Amino acid sequence: MAAAQGRTSDGAGGTDSADGRTVPLAFRQAVDGLRGARLRPEIEVDPTRPPQRLAPHAYALEAAVVENDQDLADGRLVLLHDPAGHDAWQGTFRLVTLVRAELEPEMAADPLLPEVCWSWLTGALEARGLSYGESSGTVTRAGSYYFGGLAQRLPATQIEIRASWTPREGHGGVPDTASHLAAWCDLLCQVAGLPPVPAADAGVVSLPQRRDPR
Repeated sequence: MAAAQGRTSDGAGGTDSADGRTVPLAFRQAVDGLRGARLRPEIEVDPTRPPQRLAPHAYALEAAVVENDQDLADGRLVLLHDPAGHDAWQGTFRLVTLVRAELEPEMAADPLLPEVCWSWLTGALEARGLSYGESSGTVTRAGSYYFGGLAQRLPATQIEIRASWTPREGHGGVPDTASHLAAWCDLLCQVAGLPPVPAADAGVVSLPQRRDPR
């Protein structure tokens, strides 16, 4: 059964980072939680290069919701770790995300769309019983209109959610990263317009690799 894959900026699969620093056990366990997550089959994952300067240790995944070979939504999830702690995070771990999707015209016209999209994120975390803090982010709605040789295309509206939050640390100072990844994928599916599935069912499906890596 396949599981999520990703890359680290510091050799989280071993004991030493690329620059010679020892990788903390808590970070390695948190990454293992992401790698072992099993989610609904519409989610396909690629490894992606993590940011280099946001924290001493980082791990990144990108994912897309794929149905009938069509990408309905995509995004990126980054796990950051600073063993010394971070005042703005109020913790040693931070999750940072970007989610994007094209919207149906009816939804795009909703004046409350930004508030609704933000509630999808917080609701996804709370639906899985996750404890978190210091959440922040933006919701951006952008319209595209086509002219000239592209004038036959209908106007399109895209939504972009950028957010970050601090997952509360559990046993050994390690957050439940697998459940946070599952909640994030719930958000992706909701933005893509897929019907929800019970959380208990979503955790038993293997996570395939994307067929068309970007």
